[in-house]
Amino acid sequence: MQLKFKKIHPTAKIPSYAYAGDAGLDLYISEDLVLKKDERKSIPLGIAIEIPDGYVGILFDKSGLSHKHGLKSYGGIIDSGYRGEIHVGMMNLSDTDYGFKAGDKIIQILIMPIPRCEIIECNELSKSDRGEGAFGSSGNK
Repeated sequence: MQLKFKKIHPTAKIPSYAYAGDAGLDLYISEDLVLKKDERKSIPLGIAIEIPDGYVGILFDKSGLSHKHGLKSYGGIIDSGYRGEIHVGMMNLSDTDYGFKAGDKIIQILIMPIPRCEIIECNELSKSDRGEGAFGSSGNK
């Protein structure tokens, strides 16, 4: 499958897989930026992507940024019809500022097929083992 992208910022980097077999493509920040502690920001990546029809782009954290530096993305969905610049909502949950340099990895995108669902209103749903068990219903052991 081809994934077309367009540079909007001259220093933008091409999305890439870090290793053969990786599920997510790395996306990069196109300009230097400091995300201050406790700050939330929408960060433009300097690229637009053409997701093929029948697919969606799902944004996920880079585990190293989350685990080691306390940076958390808002995640995101990129629909196949969207042609604008990709932005990442990011917050710094650590107690120190974090500096990005142009070209640093900031988030990853998974390109996934999406089925179209037929929506049916009903009075009852089928039974399941879980039923209406919500948060914590499966226990922690």
